[in-house]
Amino acid sequence: MSIKKITIFIILLILADQILKIWIKTHLALNESIVVCDNWFQLRFIENNGAAFGMQIPSGDGFDWGKLILGIFRLAMSAGIGYMIYHLCCKAKEKTPKGVLIGLALIMAGAVGNIIDSAFYGLIFSQSTPMEVAHLGDGYAGFMMGKVVDMFYFPLFQWNGIPDFLSFLVDRNNYFFGAIFNLADAYISVAAVYLILFQSKFFMR
Repeated sequence: MSIKKITIFIILLILADQILKIWIKTHLALNESIVVCDNWFQLRFIENNGAAFGMQIPSGDGFDWGKLILGIFRLAMSAGIGYMIYHLCCKAKEKTPKGVLIGLALIMAGAVGNIIDSAFYGLIFSQSTPMEVAHLGDGYAGFMMGKVVDMFYFPLFQWNGIPDFLSFLVDRNNYFFGAIFNLADAYISVAAVYLILFQSKFFMR
């Protein structure tokens, strides 16, 4: 796969992620839901400080160092993966399976997608609230201090009495699967599982 094709693929993935996030943010109030399929698949708008699957980064008084560190980590990871993709496409093209490049492209697109939220949404959108839908202008936070938009919610069934070590799998109402996530999170998760299960031999050479 050429570097041109993989670049176009990454751009399309990022555009899909951003189009969905912007639509959700400018059409739904915070915590508002759209039921897509019965009660087990919803588009539910939440925001978080940058961690995957709706998890929150603890922050104390004053400057949010956790968000900044996460943003720097994502930038470094994106740069590293970008270099790896370039090297594999241009320097080791004949030895690299197409699946490896697609997996790395998904991870890079996911990381960049969430970086865009953190970097720019606070500057270009107003604050989302349970009573008011966000609009362009009247930014609510500085550069790299914006919140990440999540929307995919699958409350499949209630799991009461879940062990504490599995509590991350349910939401506050004990619904499994309780995490709310976005396309960028899905890109990264699917790619990571695929690369571990099917392409681990390539990385261990």
